[in-house]
Formats: sequence, structure tokens, C-alpha cells
Amino acid sequence: MGRDGILLAADTWGEASAPPLVLLHGGGQTRHSWGRAGPRLAALGWRVVAPDLRGHGTSEWSADGDYDLGLFAEDVRALVTGLGDRPLLVGASLGGLSSLLAAGEAPRAAIRALVLVDVAHRPDPGGARRIVEFMRRQPDGFAGVEDAAAAVSAYLPHRTRPYDPERLRSNLRRHGDRWVWHWDPRILDHFEDRMDPPGMAERLLEAARHTDVPILLVRGGLSDVVSERVAAEFCARVPHARHVDVADAGHMVAGDRNEPFIDALVPFLEDTR
Repeated sequence: MGRDGILLAADTWGEASAPPLVLLHGGGQTRHSWGRAGPRLAALGWRVVAPDLRGHGTSEWSADGDYDLGLFAEDVRALVTGLGDRPLLVGASLGGLSSLLAAGEAPRAAIRALVLVDVAHRPDPGGARRIVEFMRRQPDGFAGVEDAAAAVSAYLPHRTRPYDPERLRSNLRRHGDRWVWHWDPRILDHFEDRMDPPGMAERLLEAARHTDVPILLVRGGLSDVVSERVAAEFCARVPHARHVDVADAGHMVAGDRNEPFIDALVPFLEDTR
């Protein structure tokens, strides 16, 4: 459950007695983007919780269409409180920004560590714009799941395997005789406003510096959203942060290269138990 009682759907894996780890997906995705990572992390001894963020998947939408980044951070704080133990947060893109503000701005969420997946204090404008352009395409949806899979494959040409239409189905919903993405389309207006507004980079760096836990930045080696320069700058300005690249992965690191992504996490996870 998020801020003000908004209902958040979630998948869980692992033993109830294991230390908690929360997986927070990126904007325009759903909890199913962690469908392979969740079970693997549970097998490593974590109690894994993967929610749909507000306005995404089968979680509730904001009644007033408000999707300010601060609201997502409030939802993360509520999730952390509800778990009753200090979780490790793994946030991709929007999930990472929300987690960073939740952990670094008052009232600071009590967590054990933070993993930022291909997100830092400042995005590359071209990469961020490409994401929004993709999300804005075909507002009327698709005739079938196969058409949506073809669109994703064209957007992610670096992926070596064909996109599985059945796996994509969980990220879509029926709207009349069409298939549309499983998120509130009003989110896009906030995404465009939030690309790199004045003062946001310093706000995020300040939040990162005020977290009192280790931070790992996992960058896709092919990312067009987080450059090597920005990742290095983030770690230089946040002394308790370090970063690692996952080769041959783009912005959606876990979806592109799940096993190397898990391998990149393992040393950090072992250090934070």
C-alpha cells in the first residue's frame, strides 16, 4: 500500500523470514519486468517484493492524474514502513529516482542499501527523449500482442533474442478491441516535465549524499540514458556510491542481460547482509 492508502499490486518470492529486497520498475513498465530477477534473488536468500508503481500495471491510478516524483517517493516510504524491516531497494529509472528521494530526503526511509539501475542525477537528453517518444507512439494501441512485440523489438535492436509476445502480454491491457500499454497515459505529461528540470540534478545529488547507506549504480554498458561521464560524476560527488557496468545491456539492464545483472549485484548484496 502506498501513500494515502493507494493500493499497489505486487509479486513476492522467497522465505518470509529472509531479509527484504524491493524491486522497483521503471516508468512505463510493470512489476513483470522483474519476472526473471525476482526468483533468482530469492534463491540467493532474499525475500523479494516487486510492486507495480502507482498508475502502472494493476496498481491504482492517481485519481487526480498527479504523478509528481515526490508522490512516487512517498509510496516507497510507505512500502518500506509496511515491510517492518530495513529492506534493500533496487530501483530502475523512475523506481531508482523514487527510491533515492525516499531514502535521502526527510522523512528518510529506513533502508539497508540502495541499488540504482541505469539512473543517476542527470539523464542524457537524447536517451530520455527517445524513451518518451516510444511511449507516445501508437496512442490508440495495437491490434494484437504480436504488433506490440514488433514495436518493442524495433525499439531495442541490441537485444539478440526475439521478444516473446506472451511475456509482453502482462505489460498490456485490453481497451475495446485494441491492446494498450498497462499504465495511465497521464503519466507521460509528468515524464516530459521531469526529464532534467532546473535544480533536479543537485536535488538528487543532495539526496544521495544524505543517505547513510551504501549505493551501487548499475549502468547498462550500451545505455543512452546514463553516460559513463555522468556515472563517474555521481560516484565522485557521492562518497559512499560506486558503480559497475553490465556489458551489452541498454537502459533496461535486467531485461537485456538478467544473469550478468544479477552477477553484478551479488558482491554488493553479500556486503549488505
